[in-house]
Amino acid sequence: MQAEYQSPESRTAAIEDSYSYTETISRPILRTTYSLDRLPSSLFRYRVIKRCLDVLLILVSAPLIFFVLGVVAAMVIVSSPGPIFYSHRRIRRHGAFFSMWKFRTMCVNSAEVLEDYLSRHPEARREWNKNHKLRHDPRITQVGAFLRRYSLDELPQLWNVLAGHMSLVGPRPIVAAEVEKYADSFECYCRVKPGLTGLWQVSGRSELTYDERVALDCDYVNRWALSRDLKILLKTFRAVLKQNGAY
Repeated sequence: MQAEYQSPESRTAAIEDSYSYTETISRPILRTTYSLDRLPSSLFRYRVIKRCLDVLLILVSAPLIFFVLGVVAAMVIVSSPGPIFYSHRRIRRHGAFFSMWKFRTMCVNSAEVLEDYLSRHPEARREWNKNHKLRHDPRITQVGAFLRRYSLDELPQLWNVLAGHMSLVGPRPIVAAEVEKYADSFECYCRVKPGLTGLWQVSGRSELTYDERVALDCDYVNRWALSRDLKILLKTFRAVLKQNGAY
């Protein structure tokens, strides 16, 4: 079963795996098998009302969204040569794959830049080997760093929401390599659509351990409610402005 999720990823997507997560247990939490007694996708209010709200909110915000998308696209073009967007293979409901879109935030030769940087900075290599992420990543352009701080690089995923692959609120989409980290809780993840934002986004993001992220995802599924989605959306704006856990 594991091999089913170990699909090849494009070179660009692989080198720009934007958000890797710390596995160091900074806040101890027991790994458990979470209850799967809820199946939100079987509910009318999830399948129909939540979907209608996703589409309605995007359409109502369309003028502002198109303006921001245009400004960000221009910033990416001016900041460095290369494509404006890139797609990354992620997992959605029922374990199916889809292409998730983002604005490009790294230089096009990021693989070479990373290897050169790690060879000259042993402490950075230790950080990379431990977390698969660098707090000061030389691959990220100046504009890219700004986009990441305010999560503007995620805006193209609104297309994924309109296409029905994602929702505005849900667990953040994971890559194939993360299935093993979810363990038995992967079934919980597959019960809903991944989201543009979620509990992880408003609870600390990269400051949390991976176990804490999994716990939040399962808590979202087992306690899903439309009112909770609306609260998460409102908290997202505050979290983005404060740059909580973003780097």
